[in-house]
Amino acid sequence: MIAIISGIIEEQDIDKVIISANGLGYEVYTTSADLSAVAKDDLVKFYIYEHIREQSHDLFGFLNRADKQLFEKLLSVNGVGPKMALAIMNIGSASELKAAIATGQVKFLQSASGVGKKVAERIVVDLKDKLGIISDNDATSFLTDQSGDHLNDETYDALLALGFSSADASRLLANIDSSLATEEKLKLALKRRF
Repeated sequence: MIAIISGIIEEQDIDKVIISANGLGYEVYTTSADLSAVAKDDLVKFYIYEHIREQSHDLFGFLNRADKQLFEKLLSVNGVGPKMALAIMNIGSASELKAAIATGQVKFLQSASGVGKKVAERIVVDLKDKLGIISDNDATSFLTDQSGDHLNDETYDALLALGFSSADASRLLANIDSSLATEEKLKLALKRRF
């Protein structure tokens, strides 16, 4: 089993990197947060989860061990495979996901690509007591963030459709005048990203 890959980023794609280590190139699927934290030619260390099937051998990597552990907990839920678990991890940080699960925020989990109501409910039921202690501050902060005005905003929905996580979409829309037209808000949000 591969536990860690340390090497240099050779290539980046929309959902994966190729890490060159000891003359081999490893294709590693990762979260959008980890993708944005690394660049070509960076020396990196990824904690690896191997998913071996009859037809493929996929590697999923995370820059920190806590994210890998959360990924593995998501995989323990019936109906959640590696691609869905990665999609779930793309909607927010590990602390946001843990707080969402601890507080039963099914709609937040449903914002991940491919996650329906039943799977989101199953995640909450199966993992609510297995994710460790969530501080009251984390839960309160999460609930406050989720009650923002942007949740019913077409611009927010457009950012999600473009592949931004819920947390990134919220951050990009922070302090943008809500009275502006959707197109203007989207332009301003995308300018902040780049």
